[in-house]
Amino acid sequence: MTWIVVPILVLALLAILIYLYLPRILNMLGIHKHYTIPDFDLKGRRALVICTNHDKLDPSDKKTGAFGSEFTVPYYAFVNAGLEVDMASPKGGEIPIQPGSWSWPLASDDDKRFMADKKAMHDLHNSKAVADLDPADYDAIFMAGGWGAAYDLMQSEELSDFVTRANAQGKILGSVCHGALGLCGATGVDGEPLVKGRRVTGVTNNQINTFGIAITPKHPEEELRKLGAIYECQHAFRDPFATHTTIDGNLITGQNQNSGYEAAHRILEKMATQRNV
Repeated sequence: MTWIVVPILVLALLAILIYLYLPRILNMLGIHKHYTIPDFDLKGRRALVICTNHDKLDPSDKKTGAFGSEFTVPYYAFVNAGLEVDMASPKGGEIPIQPGSWSWPLASDDDKRFMADKKAMHDLHNSKAVADLDPADYDAIFMAGGWGAAYDLMQSEELSDFVTRANAQGKILGSVCHGALGLCGATGVDGEPLVKGRRVTGVTNNQINTFGIAITPKHPEEELRKLGAIYECQHAFRDPFATHTTIDGNLITGQNQNSGYEAAHRILEKMATQRNV
């Protein structure tokens, strides 16, 4: 029986080691790499986090939605700084989660905190519709990604109008990954596309191809370039392990799921050093 028991024990030990250490290994390679956001005291200020409503990776039947850390990391960066934070979406109501994005081995500490936070989970299931909101009520507006965002952020006339008005009022506009598509339908005060001639980032075409999701209708790098944006990014041995944040005036954008920490940090930094209203 030894010839059976020993291999089973080895495989069991290997499975335990993978379970325990794979999240740490991915972290060391660049997925949600440790980033310390300094303390800020911004009580009395308000932020809005906007996510997708789209839950299906059309034309397939696979489920999709918002990527966990792309909204949980900025959410708690803002909460920790004393901001009041609302959750919104193009249509309002349920914000679906991209499967696997906030479970082992990818779940971040902020994902776990969010899932245990009754108010946060209530707001996720009952998000506000952007058409019902006034950008004047917020200091910063942040758009999260996830593959679902490829189907409804740039396509939403209500969101485009909201972002256009927010920009005209000088609000800080942030995004990460596919969230940059929320900037693509908006116009600047000159009537030109908001991102035209501006330095911005979002998920790379290379990362989209790595994950095999080129079937999605809108790709941030492609759309930003078509609108005349000055697109910036970093590459790694695989782009999902890269990160980059770009600041251009009131536009603060992060490249992918690893960039939420720095993008949120730079938004708080800007809020702390100037009144953006």
